[in-house]
Amino acid sequence: MTEPISLTAALASFDQLWSPRIVTRVNENDIRIAKVHGEHIWHTHDHTDEFFLVLDGELTIALRDRTVVLHQGDVFTVPRGTEHKPSSPTGAAILMVEPTGTPTVGDHPNQIPTHIDATTGHPL
Repeated sequence: MTEPISLTAALASFDQLWSPRIVTRVNENDIRIAKVHGEHIWHTHDHTDEFFLVLDGELTIALRDRTVVLHQGDVFTVPRGTEHKPSSPTGAAILMVEPTGTPTVGDHPNQIPTHIDATTGHPL
C-alpha cells in the first residue's frame, strides 16, 4: 500500500459480519478489520497470538478461565494456543493483527455456523 487508508471508509465499504477485510500488510502480518455482532465460535490458533483493537462498540472475548470486555480504544492479545470465543451483543468494529494466512476459525474448526466466514481475510 502506497497511500493512506481510511479505516472509516474501509468499514463503510462492506456489511458482512464476522468477515474480515485485509487493509494492509506489515512484514508477514495482515492488518484486518471486521464488523461483528453476536457470537463467534470457540477456537484456538496453535501457533500465533491474535491482537484485537476495538474501533467502535464493545467486544467480549471469553477465555476458558475468564472473560475480557473491550471498549472502544481497548486492545487485547489472545496468546497462541489459548481457546477463545469473541462476541458482541450490540455490535462492534474491530481491527486484528495476525500472520498472513491465519484462518478466522482457528486451527481445528468444528462445525462453523453460516453467519461466520471461515476465511484468511478478504481483500479490501
